Amino acid sequence: MPPSASMEHPGEESPGGGSSGSSQEGDEPESPGGPAPEEEEEDEEGGGEEATAEAGAAVFAMMEDCLLKKIEISVSEAEKRTGRNAMNMQETYTAYLVETRAVDSQTEGQCSPPDSLWRRYSEFELLRNYLLVNYPHVIVPPLPEKRAEFVWHKLSADNMDPDFVERRRIGLENFLLRVASHPILCQDRIFNTFLTQEGGWKEMVNETGFQLKADSRLKALNATFRVKNPDKRFTELKHYSDELQSVISHLLRVRARVADRLYGVYKVHGNYGRVFSEWSAIEKEMGDGLQSAGHHMDVNIVNSGCLLLVDRYAASIDDILEEEEHYADQLKEYLFYAEALRAVCRKHELLQYELETTAQDLTSKKQQCEELATGTVRTFSLKGMTTKLFGQETPEQREAKIKVLEEQIYEGEEQLKAKNLESRDFIKNAWADIERFKEQKNHDLKEALISYAVMQISMCKKGIQVWTNAKECFSKM
Repeated sequence: MPPSASMEHPGEESPGGGSSGSSQEGDEPESPGGPAPEEEEEDEEGGGEEATAEAGAAVFAMMEDCLLKKIEISVSEAEKRTGRNAMNMQETYTAYLVETRAVDSQTEGQCSPPDSLWRRYSEFELLRNYLLVNYPHVIVPPLPEKRAEFVWHKLSADNMDPDFVERRRIGLENFLLRVASHPILCQDRIFNTFLTQEGGWKEMVNETGFQLKADSRLKALNATFRVKNPDKRFTELKHYSDELQSVISHLLRVRARVADRLYGVYKVHGNYGRVFSEWSAIEKEMGDGLQSAGHHMDVNIVNSGCLLLVDRYAASIDDILEEEEHYADQLKEYLFYAEALRAVCRKHELLQYELETTAQDLTSKKQQCEELATGTVRTFSLKGMTTKLFGQETPEQREAKIKVLEEQIYEGEEQLKAKNLESRDFIKNAWADIERFKEQKNHDLKEALISYAVMQISMCKKGIQVWTNAKECFSKM
């Protein structure tokens, strides 16, 4: 797909530039993201590439020890239930059976029964929200849709529809497999407990206090508009995620329209069968050929010779479009992955904004300290006006204020170092996960599109075969 080429570009720059340009040890902090001397840039780029390589190597080493190599995970069935919600009102919901089995027990020839527990969709949502907050540098796998999107007329938009529930069951299983195969997420204690402990799991999640760590939408939006030196790579990644979502949305809408029309075309072919069957009743020489041709068109025509329904062209569209839904769900997963990419970008913007604010505050305090020490005011301020109106402060007052400012400057410098370190670590870890995601995305979408093309070719071959058979029937008339 065309957007995948644009995604390759952001990763070309090293994580050491752009967002973490503030000084770490010097007295005068540089503007975050500002230009640096060429030699320093080269050192930072070299160090950034090395850091990314080290992070990538660590990720691949951890993948060798991922949870999915130790246990098998499946969501084996869905069950409609009725209960009472938090408002003590009766509700109908779907519960999903999560099963796990140790791989070792099978390799040793012991086929032990799997451990199983029931989970609601809302519990899957709680797990994902927890992972988003605690691993902001990770592209957390998305959940399947809560309500059907991009439906065509034969599909139900009801979230209790059995076909939709089955597709969501497959999507929830895929979500667990994605998390279990992720080198970082698979090691999380809460995720492991989600798979093995049914009672008290939600209380355990809430006790982590992850909701208090969550960044508010308003805070993230404020950072987006007020950050002065955004990292070019994250900006490009954000634009890429928007384009990816737009392209896949358009592709799914086109596919829904095609499915609608294709379903109608195939079903209309059944009319050929009925017409040929009726025609055969009034013909003597051509009757057998017309009736045989009709059998190839319509599932509802009974073969009088064997008294069985013949599986024909008109009915084959149901199986074809059911298989198509599987490929549509694979595309939807990456439609929702686009939002996961944007979440990583928003977190980086927030870190960058905090870094810039800290550097700006430190610069302001140093300027105040210098003005107090020299008695000169560089810029217009209310303090300068009051000094002119009411006279200078006493030396003792100035010394006390300078001492307070010096303590604040020291704290500000330490805070700036911590923010720089946090930003560098975030960039290094985020880009290691982005590289992992790019490989996964390219592989998955390539496989899905090839399989979709193969399915379309097979469908066309079936159509050719039906008309070839009809031609042979006509030739025998």
